[in-house]
Amino acid sequence: MKPYTVMLIVPTGIGAAIGGYAGDALPVARAIAQVADRLITHPNVMNGAQLYWSMPNALYVEGYGLDQLAAGQWGLRPVHQNRVGLVLDQGIEPELRLRHLQAADAARATLGLELTDYIVTDEPLGVALRTAASGATWGTIQSPDSLLRAAEKLVKAAKAEAIAVVARFPDDCGSEALTQYRQGQGVDPLAGAEAVISHLVVRHLQVPCAHAPALLPLPLEPDLSPRSAAEELGHTFLPCVLVGLSRAPQFVVSGTESSNGGRSTDIWADQVDALVIPASACGGSAVLSLSQTQTKIIAVRDNATRLNVRGDRLNLPVLEVESYLEALGVLVAHRAGISVSALSPQLEQIQQLPAGLTQSVIHRVCTEIT
Repeated sequence: MKPYTVMLIVPTGIGAAIGGYAGDALPVARAIAQVADRLITHPNVMNGAQLYWSMPNALYVEGYGLDQLAAGQWGLRPVHQNRVGLVLDQGIEPELRLRHLQAADAARATLGLELTDYIVTDEPLGVALRTAASGATWGTIQSPDSLLRAAEKLVKAAKAEAIAVVARFPDDCGSEALTQYRQGQGVDPLAGAEAVISHLVVRHLQVPCAHAPALLPLPLEPDLSPRSAAEELGHTFLPCVLVGLSRAPQFVVSGTESSNGGRSTDIWADQVDALVIPASACGGSAVLSLSQTQTKIIAVRDNATRLNVRGDRLNLPVLEVESYLEALGVLVAHRAGISVSALSPQLEQIQQLPAGLTQSVIHRVCTEIT
């Protein structure tokens, strides 16, 4: 029997009620991992700063890689361990840089992760934060070429198989956006820019990548939301990134030498049985691609976001449920081959289709025969 494979997406930087903060979608991922043989998800779901939870059947895939997988352009090749290369932004102050290097050494000594020597970019990356009219966040990088040069050197010279990036982000401790985020009410002001950084590396090098922002510690906040609390525990968000990347699957690019003689463990889009997303965020590339396949798309209403892109407005075959608890029930039924309608007390009678073929179908069949 083929492995039951679920993809869980909570887009970053859109203020998701669950998954829009510091790793607060991890409980959802852990629950789905108990239902599925394989869970495919991304850093925004799995990263909790210094908190993380390793799941043997979870595949940690950067967002651009998820889009390519869903489109059928890339596959995933599970690994036992990656050699992780570390890119540090030249704009990070010496003391803050040392904090991150010590976190990397701690991951080597305490967790047994394999890291290459690190590299510092030849220019400050110059991250700037932006907010769209909807409230969603995004960002820009002043020196993207410097980032790509550093990442490429780690891959070619140090034989890194995955890339962790630490960029200096602007400190904005007095802003209203940060205050709301720390109280569990706003949009993560960093998330959109983080996605830009990892997308660049994955698109350019086709290797796993994730990002951890470098920031000065914030003053204590007595009214801190539990959903934001993981980011307040120390001087770095790097540990969860290193753990995730250490076992992130490698990408297999369709039509290239790496895809020739594919392995039985490789995962492609046609093996994704179900996709779970917030109901108001159905416009992403992965959702649109998988809507053209047999993948069952489950949209969760109570994970509200700043977007309003629902599946019915796009004529997508989406099953809306109220909560992730309900989504788990749908996944259990789907895996068992049970129609969800059979679990309802109201079940309509089976209906008869009109006899005969439509004229368009008859014309197409006759054309194919001739």
